[in-house]
Amino acid sequence: MAHRAMMISVALLASCVVNAQDSQPPRAAKRPFQVTSPNGPREDDYYWLRDDTRKNPDMLAYLAAENAYADALLGKLKPLQNRLYEETVAHIKQDDSSVPYLKNGYYYGTRYQSGADYPIIERRKGSNSAPAEVMFDEPALAKGHSFFALSDWVVSPDNRLVAWAEDVVGRRQYVLKIKDLATGKVFADTIANVEPNLLWAADNRTILYIAKDPVTLRGYQVKAHVLGTPVASDRLLYEEKDDTFQMSIARTADDKFLCVAVESTVSDEQRCAPVAAPGAFTLVAPRVREFRYSADHLGSRWIIRTNKDAKNYKLVTVADADLGKGPTAWRDLTQASDTTFIEDFKPFNGFVAIDQREGGNRMIRLLADNGTSLPVKADEPAYRMSLDVNEEPASRWVRYTYGSLVTPTTTYEVNAESGERRVLKVAPVPGYDPRNYVTERVWAPARDGTKIPVSIVYAKGVKRDGSAPMLQYAYGSYGISMDPAVDPGRIGLLDRGMVYALAHIRGGQEMGRNWYDAGHLLNKQNSFTDFIDVTRYLVAQKYAARDRVAAMGGSAGGLLMGAVANMAPQDYKVIIAQVPFVDVVTTMLDASIPLTTFEYDEWGNPAQKPFYDYMLSYSPYDNVTAKAYPSLFVQTGLWDSQVQYYEPTKWVAKLRELKTDRNPLVFRINMEAGHGGKSGRFERFRQNAEWQAFMLQQLGVADQPGQQ
Repeated sequence: MAHRAMMISVALLASCVVNAQDSQPPRAAKRPFQVTSPNGPREDDYYWLRDDTRKNPDMLAYLAAENAYADALLGKLKPLQNRLYEETVAHIKQDDSSVPYLKNGYYYGTRYQSGADYPIIERRKGSNSAPAEVMFDEPALAKGHSFFALSDWVVSPDNRLVAWAEDVVGRRQYVLKIKDLATGKVFADTIANVEPNLLWAADNRTILYIAKDPVTLRGYQVKAHVLGTPVASDRLLYEEKDDTFQMSIARTADDKFLCVAVESTVSDEQRCAPVAAPGAFTLVAPRVREFRYSADHLGSRWIIRTNKDAKNYKLVTVADADLGKGPTAWRDLTQASDTTFIEDFKPFNGFVAIDQREGGNRMIRLLADNGTSLPVKADEPAYRMSLDVNEEPASRWVRYTYGSLVTPTTTYEVNAESGERRVLKVAPVPGYDPRNYVTERVWAPARDGTKIPVSIVYAKGVKRDGSAPMLQYAYGSYGISMDPAVDPGRIGLLDRGMVYALAHIRGGQEMGRNWYDAGHLLNKQNSFTDFIDVTRYLVAQKYAARDRVAAMGGSAGGLLMGAVANMAPQDYKVIIAQVPFVDVVTTMLDASIPLTTFEYDEWGNPAQKPFYDYMLSYSPYDNVTAKAYPSLFVQTGLWDSQVQYYEPTKWVAKLRELKTDRNPLVFRINMEAGHGGKSGRFERFRQNAEWQAFMLQQLGVADQPGQQ
């Protein structure tokens, strides 16, 4: 890429700030820049807003001007923001705690203190009634940091030591630390820029971790660190040289093996070694394009989830002696299915718990070694079940969670022999009664005839007469499925008469692997048109008023929002785009940007002309034109490592230049956070209250709940 720099004047920057204070939107300076590619150059007048050091005073001044403008524009909504936040917090049990789980003789759990943003992680030896040992006092650890995340921790096999990964910036460049659980002593051993994915070897002195590339932030090396030795002497166990793959490490269910798994969008490769000999790997099966698998071990056999001859995946087994012989030695445990998609599994003694999807819902079934299959029951039309923490494979009880758009997350355990279910916990939602709400599953026809599942919730008493305001949400990328759940921050919207619709568009895997294939690469446009067609169907069916529809999505769902804003602006009154991936072509041309190379099989490689042309046809930034757009609320974080801050920044700058309407465009930049926004359980709801208040204002929704 060639850069022809032009300096922006200090006077212009000062003008931006003053105008923002006068409620006039700031305008970024245009600096000619040419983005080159094998398929020809493109002009990008706002490329200068990219600064990988995040120190450029011109860029920072523009972001400050946007934040000042957002403050000025949203100032009058502060009372409503505060009300929404207070309503949300009122639906949260502040001193909540998790259901403890048993592992290696200890019960582990978390608990919150009232008013605390972060939990205390503790354990109890032998019994739930034993005295609690505090492992991590996160409120204390977070003090003095504007961002804090303790994202992974793992206890040594002898229960003496704990290693954890900590981030105090928000860029997901974690620091590995280790401490003695008996004394609380934190060792001097620290390792920077690691993935939050750690494992202990059998000797209780060796910790395995994944080192990240300092530029692309891709995890690419598995290393072994021996406590008390220099980091520079850490042993390299495996290095992945193909930058289209990412990696993870895990112990098997019986703790006998350590496995290194590498994956791309369309391929997997896994190698495993005994915990006593990390590095003595056996390759499960070599990588082949369009061949995916993941293996776990229990007893004397391996169980493998694979798409070989089963697009929606099946389970196979292989004996210990035959590991490494590849798929020819595998034997089917389940059959291939066109309607059931196997999402995950967990081996137990005598049976396997299977996490699967069917008809757009996520469910659990238990498959005994004798072939008996026991499906776990559900009572609602749209719901989700998922396997919970199950660390004791000898147990006859399987722990899972259940929820829907009206039923709070409920933790159950089910007996694999009798099918008996026991409720361990219903997530408390103070001031909320699920009987006051209705959930539905409808099927909206897409323009090509495909039926799109949609999960809907609204308060009883809301009339289906075409007058209600509606918020429609979707994601639709990477094969990630969006499952229904109660959200304390959504209750206040429902109580104000809003309808909430979760559109399960193509690009996810709610309906199986074909659903994903129909929504990525050269089929990506289906995700966008599905979303638009769902909106039009729900309006036609009188779930919502045509001029009172809000759309929302984040990250790759923010790409969806950008595309929808360009393709069908007239269908939406307001669009909320959170950390949106909107500069698709330029980002995917730059292999130095985190995630780029790994995602060639998601979006395509724009160095190849068919993909370049197709991606250019929908890239939101490249398709902004002089026309009317809906009201827009855009969010980003300066330290975002997943979607770099400059993508939405450039998009907003171009929108401000070209859009012909007078609808408000708010751009909120969090200067101290990354992809997930500010850390802490309450801070998220404060951020949400800002866009919620803006949305309610634009839709003409009453300030107070119960006023429809």
